[in-house]
Amino acid sequence: MSEFIQDLIDWQFIVSALVLAIGVHAVLGLVAYGVYLERKISAYIQDRVGPNRVGLDFGLPFLKFLRGFLALGQPLADGIKFFVKEDFTPTNVDKVLFTLAPIFAVVPALIGFVVMPWGGYFEIPAAQDMAFFNWLFGAPGFLGDTFFFLFGHIDAQTVSVSGAEVHIGIIYLLAVASIGVYGVTLGGWASNNKYSMLGGLRATAQMISYEIPLGLALLSTLLITGTFMPNEIVAYQVENGWMMLSMPLAAILFYVCGLAEANRAPFDNAEAEQELVGGFHTEYSSMRFALYFLAEYAHLVTACAFFVLLFMGGYHLPVLDFGLTSPEATGLLAMLVKIGVFAFKVVLMVCFAMVVRWTVPRIRYDQVMMLGWQAMIPAGMLIIVVTSVMVYLGQTTLIPMLLANIVMLVVLLIAQHIFATIYGRSTANRKIGLWGSRYSPMDGERVMTAPSNPMAREDRPMQGTAPSA
Repeated sequence: MSEFIQDLIDWQFIVSALVLAIGVHAVLGLVAYGVYLERKISAYIQDRVGPNRVGLDFGLPFLKFLRGFLALGQPLADGIKFFVKEDFTPTNVDKVLFTLAPIFAVVPALIGFVVMPWGGYFEIPAAQDMAFFNWLFGAPGFLGDTFFFLFGHIDAQTVSVSGAEVHIGIIYLLAVASIGVYGVTLGGWASNNKYSMLGGLRATAQMISYEIPLGLALLSTLLITGTFMPNEIVAYQVENGWMMLSMPLAAILFYVCGLAEANRAPFDNAEAEQELVGGFHTEYSSMRFALYFLAEYAHLVTACAFFVLLFMGGYHLPVLDFGLTSPEATGLLAMLVKIGVFAFKVVLMVCFAMVVRWTVPRIRYDQVMMLGWQAMIPAGMLIIVVTSVMVYLGQTTLIPMLLANIVMLVVLLIAQHIFATIYGRSTANRKIGLWGSRYSPMDGERVMTAPSNPMAREDRPMQGTAPSA
């Protein structure tokens, strides 16, 4: 047994285990405070205050200074609310699948981050050369004996700061992301509710439609980098520039498809309240509903981390890094800086997705499908063909690829104009005139849009109705 343990445990095993343990809790924490961020960002956009009451004082007098502190206790209060709510199960549901469906939704969302190269590579000395641990556990006794039994044999090693460094890391991410929709579909079917069933069907059709352009955008980046290894993709961007600069069309396509895959607005038709009451989670409550909520935000975090890896250089920061974010930097400080840079980029893209949600209205469902099949997929096919030609010609540096993307954009705009002229059909929303309104007045009617009461035009209502300058 001792030989088996010694063969199994090395520094890569220990670091991967730590990344998995810390990563899951970090994603859960980001999900909780992602809801807080979304509420604050939406409040700012709508000129409101947002959460501003629940602090971290827990009713204790000596923590009074944390009362109402930026409402940072709101996510904790929301979590407690979900725990204590009644977990109601309707009569005629499939009780087994009704319970398992939220689990099927949240598990893929929490394991996608495994292959992300959060900190690049880290060089660890041999166990017997680590002065701190020798000082901490060197005294005779159970802890010291256990430490040297488990780790004393480990030689110096350069490890990847990720949950698992596998040669098919990108394929693993695609596979995990694609099975998240099963939880949504099963939840809609098991609820025995027609609104929920329609929401599940919408999510399935949307996933099938947007997996294709997402895969095409991803394949175009892999053609350029020539590898499935996440660390090597980052290294390529360190040397040749971020892919977001050389392939902006693929980056936009990938990010939009990532929003659709995560059921984020403006693609949240699977839970459209105006049409489907609550969509696939109409019948859910308490923690089973919270798991769906958690899965959506966890998928968003994973999608943003995937985007950062492919198009924003991962942990690389070209300015003010002092050489700490290059792949060659393998020290402890460099690892911590890389993790901070990667996490900051992910949070930045998550916040951008929230701004998109509160800026762009929800797209009608037929428009979602037509956007996928008539715009996204043709654009993805054009990108993959042009990228293949550029790779064949050996012109994959920043300037040639950027010029190729500009040409592709012009071609797409011309094609859109030609098809709109030939077929004369469009799914765009059109404003319908309301007869008699100020926008569509009746013949001979004089429209008055300004207020007629002088008080309404007064800048100083407390001083009277005198005209203001």
